[in-house]
Amino acid sequence: MDLYEYQARELLQENNVPVPEGIFASTVDEAVEATRSIGYPCVIKAQVRIGHRGQAGGVKIVHDEEEARFMAQHILGMTIHGHKVRGLLIVKAASILHEYYVSISVDRSSRDYDVLATAAGGTEVEEIAREHPEHVKRLHINPLDNFDFEAAQKMAQEIGFHHADNDQAAQVLLDMWHTFIENDATLVEINPLAKIGHPEDESSKRLIALDAKISLDSNAAFRHDNWHRFDTTFEQDPLEARAAQYDLHYVHLDGEVGVIGNGAGLVMSSIDAVADAGARYEQPIKPANFLDIGGGASAQIMAESLSIVMSDSKVQSVFVNVYGGITSCKLVAQGILQAVTQLEESGEQVKDIVIRFDGNEGAEGLEILHQAAHPRIHVAHTMIEAAENAVRKAAYALHITAVESADSANSEEA
Repeated sequence: MDLYEYQARELLQENNVPVPEGIFASTVDEAVEATRSIGYPCVIKAQVRIGHRGQAGGVKIVHDEEEARFMAQHILGMTIHGHKVRGLLIVKAASILHEYYVSISVDRSSRDYDVLATAAGGTEVEEIAREHPEHVKRLHINPLDNFDFEAAQKMAQEIGFHHADNDQAAQVLLDMWHTFIENDATLVEINPLAKIGHPEDESSKRLIALDAKISLDSNAAFRHDNWHRFDTTFEQDPLEARAAQYDLHYVHLDGEVGVIGNGAGLVMSSIDAVADAGARYEQPIKPANFLDIGGGASAQIMAESLSIVMSDSKVQSVFVNVYGGITSCKLVAQGILQAVTQLEESGEQVKDIVIRFDGNEGAEGLEILHQAAHPRIHVAHTMIEAAENAVRKAAYALHITAVESADSANSEEA
């Protein structure tokens, strides 16, 4: 479960990590009132669960009420990398002397916790790590060791928080650790961790978290009753919300080929196959979603899955890739026909569906589809063949739509 920045700040504050004063707003009027309360200059920040907001224009400094209203209206109307902005965080502007990056995450390869830090914080940390790896420190915390203030001091020294008080840096590391452990987090990231204050006044200089990203392990939700406070609907994708009602693992992407499979690994492989096939076109065809129906999916679950995917107006075709283990391909086939019937009865357009079955009752499932002889249902023998066919169907549908639009425009001109 990924938190919004304003929620991540809340957890950090509860664990004594210093953050600037901030107020969440979901409307322009609330945002303007928040800027009045905090005072000018202040910063208006788009609340979306994705990085690089600043480069996209989602973070702006404002100096008066008129500017605040204009920027709040502008940012609330934005879509950043496919994420619609429906919330804002207003924070007090800070006088930054230096920026650092620091994160704690689960490292499954080494079976411990990974601490990543650099004195070159702020934006484009990935680029710094790639071009100047010597500037990035990677350290580890053993789950069985006691990470206390002394250990945090040693780690702060190894990281080298240049120009910062080592004890302050150690305390931030320790408080981040408490946030991480006590909340069953998989990631606690501060970027930037900033040194602020007056350049000529040493007593005013301190470290503060200006931005934060926290991911919580949803498998641990049963241990945290207070996680309900992080349930939000202001930016929830309607298709993702609909899928959640059926406990389906659905992620809305920005493409033309819907992807349905059973098992996260198979779905990811299917998405890669679609992306590879779609990259060969002048206008690339991309995956529209990730949808894992899980093991033992019923015909009803398959029908709901297909209906959800086809509800996306951008979807031009659907790729269904099922390996039957616990899941019966026969039931999946019945679900596909059920969904197609429901869509047709409701007057909705049925997109081309390309299906690849293998494993438990695969032959029976394919026979059911063969007997149905529906013109929109197509069968492929391999994943690559199915992905290429689904991409081809989507490209053709887009071409037909473009031709029809051009003909309509010419008719109106005539």
